[in-house]
Amino acid sequence: MKGIRLTALLTGTHRYEKTLSTRHRGAGVIVQAPILAYLIETPNGRILYDVGCDYAKIADPQKRAQYYAPEAFAFGAPDMDPSQRLPAHFTRLGLTAADVDVVFLGHLHFDHAGGLCDVAGCEIHVQADELASARAQEDMGYFPDDFTGAYRFKEMRGEYDVAPGVRAIATPGHTAGHMSMWIEPTHGSPILLCGDAADLTENLDYEVAPGLCWHDREDLALASIRKLKALATETGAQLWPNHDLAFWGGTMAAREWHGA
Repeated sequence: MKGIRLTALLTGTHRYEKTLSTRHRGAGVIVQAPILAYLIETPNGRILYDVGCDYAKIADPQKRAQYYAPEAFAFGAPDMDPSQRLPAHFTRLGLTAADVDVVFLGHLHFDHAGGLCDVAGCEIHVQADELASARAQEDMGYFPDDFTGAYRFKEMRGEYDVAPGVRAIATPGHTAGHMSMWIEPTHGSPILLCGDAADLTENLDYEVAPGLCWHDREDLALASIRKLKALATETGAQLWPNHDLAFWGGTMAAREWHGA
């Protein structure tokens, strides 16, 4: 779709053992992972894929101790400063949250859905299976108050066009209703935002499942990786892993990609 612009927003970083990204691989290896949101501007409106963490849970010592207790988070809380919050990114881009037409959540883990508090009032797309799993607290990555409250959830099922040239792609496995996103400009290569279906380039190159798999369904996660790779081969799309600092150029700032 002519005129699509994609901007990757660095909303924080998280230091953890690589096994959280590559199942059964990387024990003892510590990685610094970017936490990203993506602003997709189209002639039909603006879409925000993911929203990062809730800054208050990181900045407030009491909340930090409550939500990132070492029993559950051996490597501690993510690093995030006020300049990485969504409102700061919007200001730099000359926007406000009111300029976002749709918030699209790839899944509801704390580092992808916590920032909903900064875009309250927007229409929020999430898979019904994902919301049900999150509400049932099926793994420790869900913080219930991240997604409870007066949010405008639109519960979706399966794949669909979010806007012309922007399609939601079902990639369950990491979580029950994980979704990736395919972005197709009129000219140039399409982009496949993998989300946490593939944290690292290694997940794609060697077909390694994420460390955390819903109900231990490694087979489902691997099927989603293979689906993304097949779609990329079929369409000539670039695959963008979600938490790979090397892919994103070390200490990345906001990075723009313009469709012709």
